[in-house]
Amino acid sequence: MPHLYLVDGSGYIFRAYHRLPPLTNKHGEPVGAVYGYTTMLWKLADEVHAADGPTHMAVILDKSSKTFRNDLYDKYKAQRPPPPEDLVPQFPMIRDATRAFSLPCIETEGLEADDIIACYSKAALAQGWEVTIVSSDKDLMQLIEPGLDMYDTMNNRRLGAEHVAEKFHGVTPAQLGDVLALMGDSVDNVPGVPGVGPKTAAKLILEHGDLESVLAAAEGMKKGKLRDNLIEHAEMARLSKVLVTLRCDVALPEPLDDLELKGIPDAPLRAFLEHHGFKSLLAKLSAVADAPVPESSVVADMDADEPCKHDDYETVVDEAALDRWVTVARHQGWIAIDTETTGIDATRADLVGISLALHPNLACYVPVAHGGT
Repeated sequence: MPHLYLVDGSGYIFRAYHRLPPLTNKHGEPVGAVYGYTTMLWKLADEVHAADGPTHMAVILDKSSKTFRNDLYDKYKAQRPPPPEDLVPQFPMIRDATRAFSLPCIETEGLEADDIIACYSKAALAQGWEVTIVSSDKDLMQLIEPGLDMYDTMNNRRLGAEHVAEKFHGVTPAQLGDVLALMGDSVDNVPGVPGVGPKTAAKLILEHGDLESVLAAAEGMKKGKLRDNLIEHAEMARLSKVLVTLRCDVALPEPLDDLELKGIPDAPLRAFLEHHGFKSLLAKLSAVADAPVPESSVVADMDADEPCKHDDYETVVDEAALDRWVTVARHQGWIAIDTETTGIDATRADLVGISLALHPNLACYVPVAHGGT
């Protein structure tokens, strides 16, 4: 049976950007997000090319910030700041990275990535395929049904209907849109009904079945703020339901059969990695291909006449920073470690600090026994 993987590429991009320190290639281009994204995509590719992996796969991206939802509600996502300046030029490189893995990179003007994922999911299920959405986004959990699950790569776990029930107080994926409509979403600026949080929203839906039944029952509810808000903000709740509902009625940008996995091609991926100087990934590619790393690699080894780029090193001073480095290392699958101690006798020395390297010239130092740390 065909099995389709749909990767929420936008989630990968922002996760890579925020969890990796700034990094530039020899051309002076910012590539921190590109490197993190490439590493994460490679790890996923290693998993999916296993014997029980998918037969088809695509990365889905957002084409632009404005969609049909903005036409319906001009405040939708209006409070979100624009992407960081150093991330914007990395978007084309990330598309190049996706294609270097011989994966379709799909985006459609006027639609969010979630809508495209919904369209492909419904089309694949209609043909009897299995579908896995590579994401942990709550909006996409509405799509979960028999034959479709989600894969949270950050926590290496599969998400099904039981996860939705656990996270949203007993509701089913089919009811999740109604819950989201009532509770709103401050991140996307979905208004919802004031004073209604996740627990209250779930309780109302479980009691009445769906959003319209909740609104119809509001007049007969016990007098109080909840009743008044449901009556006063009924139209906003209906609008919110439209905003959170994923569209699945749009023609597919590329046919399902064109998403068939072809394996990782050596030449395009090698050229991409060489251009950006990702030497550790080049070494991995060469190991897979049983070939040496080319001497012409544009990488980041420290040459005698090349000054150290201090921007690519970090002293870790809080748990958030340490978590960022550990997360990237976990996705990457390898890391170099060195320790600073009070002596060379391992049975007597005390630990002073730990150095971690993810890539040549990309490392951090974790002080352990320094004064004031």
